[in-house]
Order: sequence, then structure tokens, then C-alpha cells
Amino acid sequence: MVVEFLFSIFPPLYEGGLLFFILLLLVYTFIISGNLVIFVAVQLDMALHTPMYFFISVLSFLEIWYTTTTIPKMLSSLVSEKKTISLAGCLMQMYFFHSLGITEGCVLTAMSIDRYIAICYPLRYPTIMTPRLCIQLTAGSCFCGFLLVLPEIAWIATLPFCGSNKIHQIFCDFTPVLSLACTDTSLVVIVDAIHAVEILASFLVIALSYIRIIVVILGMPSKEGRHKAFSTCAAHLAVFLLFFGSVAVMYLRFSATYSVFWDTVIAVTFVILAPFLNPIIYSLRNKEMKDAIGRLFHQKRDGRAQK
Repeated sequence: MVVEFLFSIFPPLYEGGLLFFILLLLVYTFIISGNLVIFVAVQLDMALHTPMYFFISVLSFLEIWYTTTTIPKMLSSLVSEKKTISLAGCLMQMYFFHSLGITEGCVLTAMSIDRYIAICYPLRYPTIMTPRLCIQLTAGSCFCGFLLVLPEIAWIATLPFCGSNKIHQIFCDFTPVLSLACTDTSLVVIVDAIHAVEILASFLVIALSYIRIIVVILGMPSKEGRHKAFSTCAAHLAVFLLFFGSVAVMYLRFSATYSVFWDTVIAVTFVILAPFLNPIIYSLRNKEMKDAIGRLFHQKRDGRAQK
């Protein structure tokens, strides 16, 4: 039997939803195009074929699919008066959204390790962070992301649902969906504990890496070297704090509950705001990236001129 969940956050077009639709469409377009430009620039520009930019390109690629799991459905909900999604669609959305989110967290952890080795062990960096290791870390991140969520989704798929089938959230998420189940869902406490360990483990690895990085940077004799190192790490720290901060507030709440408004604000932060700011942080604060993007568009213009 197909169960449908109602998205009640968005107003229909005739009640002012058109403004939300246009704004969200522009944001989604920028997220896709911005991250795509970064990904293509890194792949095509030889100057960016380093571990740091490799991980940035992976993160940008993941952001494209991460937002695509939720925003198109939000856009269709604004256009359609029937704001529903099938149970199968809801489970698929939860699976890919959380799988991609966990994969992003693992990639951010790998990025922090990369920066730690580059700054704390610069002479050994080329022999440690080889292209093979980068690919292995990325593959491991994907493996963890897409495997860890699977048992929980499979369990939820076996639950009976009843009631109003109405979730007060902008996308299908574990807590709102489980609240509709007509059976005991106390097992979710164990699952929440596992997710908490995952988030805290990544947070600790990244935090300890950057604490050590900052200590080393402060000890550098060159002012120019300190400025360059801080500039590179500042972008990574900004993305890390934005992503993990909102995720921690959302999923490390344990017994705490928020109002529908604050749940929505927090969800918007890591579903829309973080992916929107990532291309800006990595392009505007990075001279090498700006130069590579400039060369990319310059080559396109030259190609058109020759034709």
C-alpha cells in the first residue's frame, strides 16, 4: 500500500508561493552551476591537480546531487496544490540525502587530514597524499555514506504507517517519518546513538586536525607563509562549521524538541544555505581557483571566437 506524506510548509502559488518558488529556483540554479564550474575547473586545469583541489572537486560534485535529492521536490510542491510524496519516494529521498550527507562529512574529514599533513609534515606530504590514497579516501567515504544508512531505511520500510501522514518538514527525514509509524520505534534510539558517534568522530578528527594546524601556523617565522596557510584553512573551517554546526544542532538533539519554525530554519541551513555558500567560499577566497575559473571561461570565449 502506498502512503503519502504531506508537505505543509510551503504556501501554494496563489497564496504567495510564487516568490518562494522563484527565490528557491535561483538558489538551486546557482548551487548547480557554481559547484559544476568548480568541478570542471579542477578537472581541466593542470595547476589544480593536487589533493586539496581534488577533494574540493569531489565535495562540489556531491553538493550537486545532495541538493538535487530535496530542492526539486520542494519546487514541485510550490507549483502543485497536491504537496505529496509516495512512501517509496520518501524512503528514497531519505536514503540518498543522508547517504550523500554522510559522504560529504567523510570527505570534509579527509580534507582536514590532507591539510594537517600538508602543513604539519610538508616534506613528507607528496609521498603520503598520493593520487591513489586520495581515490581510496574518496571511495571509502562513498562506501561509508551509502552503506551506513541502508539498514535504517530498510527497517523503516517494514513499519506500518497510519494517522494523518502529515510531516512538518521541508523534506522526508527520520524523526518526522517515524512519528507516523503505528508501532514501537524505540529502536531508533540505538540508530540515533550510532549517528551521533559518526558525527562526533568526524567532528573530533577535524577539530583536532585544525587545532594542530593553527598551532603550527602560529609558529611559522614568515608572515606571508602564515597568511597563506590561514587563508587556505579559513575556507575549509567555514565550510566545516556551517555543515557540521547545523547537522549537530539537528541530529544531536537527543530528547530535545524544536518548534516547526526552528526545525525548518535548521534544515534550510544545511539543505540549502551550506551548498549555496560553498562555491562562494571556495572561489572568492581562493586566488588559484579564481584564476582557474577565469582561464576556463577565457578558453570558452576563445573557442567561440575561432568558430
